Amino acid sequence: MRNRFLALPLMLACTAALAQEFNCKVSVIAPKIQSTPKRVWQSMETSIMELMNTRRWTALNFSPAERIDCNLLLTINEQASADRFSGTLQVIYSRPVYGSDYMSPVVDILDNNVQFTYLENTQIEFSPERFTNNLSSVIAFYAYYILGVDADTFSPMGGSDFYKLAQTVVTNAQNASEAGWKAFEDQKNRYWLIDNQQQAVFRPLRQFLYDYHRMGFDEMATDVVEGRRACAAAIESLKSVHQAKPSSYNLQVLFNAKYNELVELFRGSDPQEKAKTYNTLQIIDPGHISQYAEMMKAPGRP
Repeated sequence: MRNRFLALPLMLACTAALAQEFNCKVSVIAPKIQSTPKRVWQSMETSIMELMNTRRWTALNFSPAERIDCNLLLTINEQASADRFSGTLQVIYSRPVYGSDYMSPVVDILDNNVQFTYLENTQIEFSPERFTNNLSSVIAFYAYYILGVDADTFSPMGGSDFYKLAQTVVTNAQNASEAGWKAFEDQKNRYWLIDNQQQAVFRPLRQFLYDYHRMGFDEMATDVVEGRRACAAAIESLKSVHQAKPSSYNLQVLFNAKYNELVELFRGSDPQEKAKTYNTLQIIDPGHISQYAEMMKAPGRP
């Protein structure tokens, strides 16, 4: 358990590292580009992995066992020049569950607006004080966002300082020529992801992260029924977010990660709890109605 998140305020200066925060697996693929040597993609993969896993993002002390597991899949769709690329980035983060080897999926984002320059065998530099280049800013943004979400799952509203750092990355990128940073471009981009996460109307979503994972899943090691009941109550609390911001990007990101887990979690619950949760999920996550229907096919168990 990451008890460091229970001690506030957080100290966030980036200093010399003894232990880093991430155990990030990075994959770079380019299925549409045949002319570029594979070593370019391998070099890019290594550079991104080194930025994520060797940089000290916070002043918190993470032991190797406490490092945050996440995955980045960068798909290169176009190469405009030798050093100019564009594509998509999938960001996946899962949280360990106390007393088990299960990893609960929390974030599943597909960023469709990733454009950047990169030279083979170069180190990716990031500065929190200014915009250096788009690739480093995109990676840093998601690093801080994951840190914030992870902290929220271990302490109520524990990720606030990390979200502020992600917001600074967005602010510094307002003059960037690349897409994904500005409010007017899209309702589902980096700007709105972090802006929403800090709005008061989304506080129930952040509280959900704690109630569902810490009070729900972590408690299942000793009492499955009570833990699942806490998860069901946490889901009910998201109704207010949906009512205020229907089909919000942040709810979609959450449920893109969670829907399969929710089906399995409530497949074995009692009929009343299952029916109530199913009805709520139909309202707040209509994009996965067909998957939630599978939850209702299995007979309930105490």
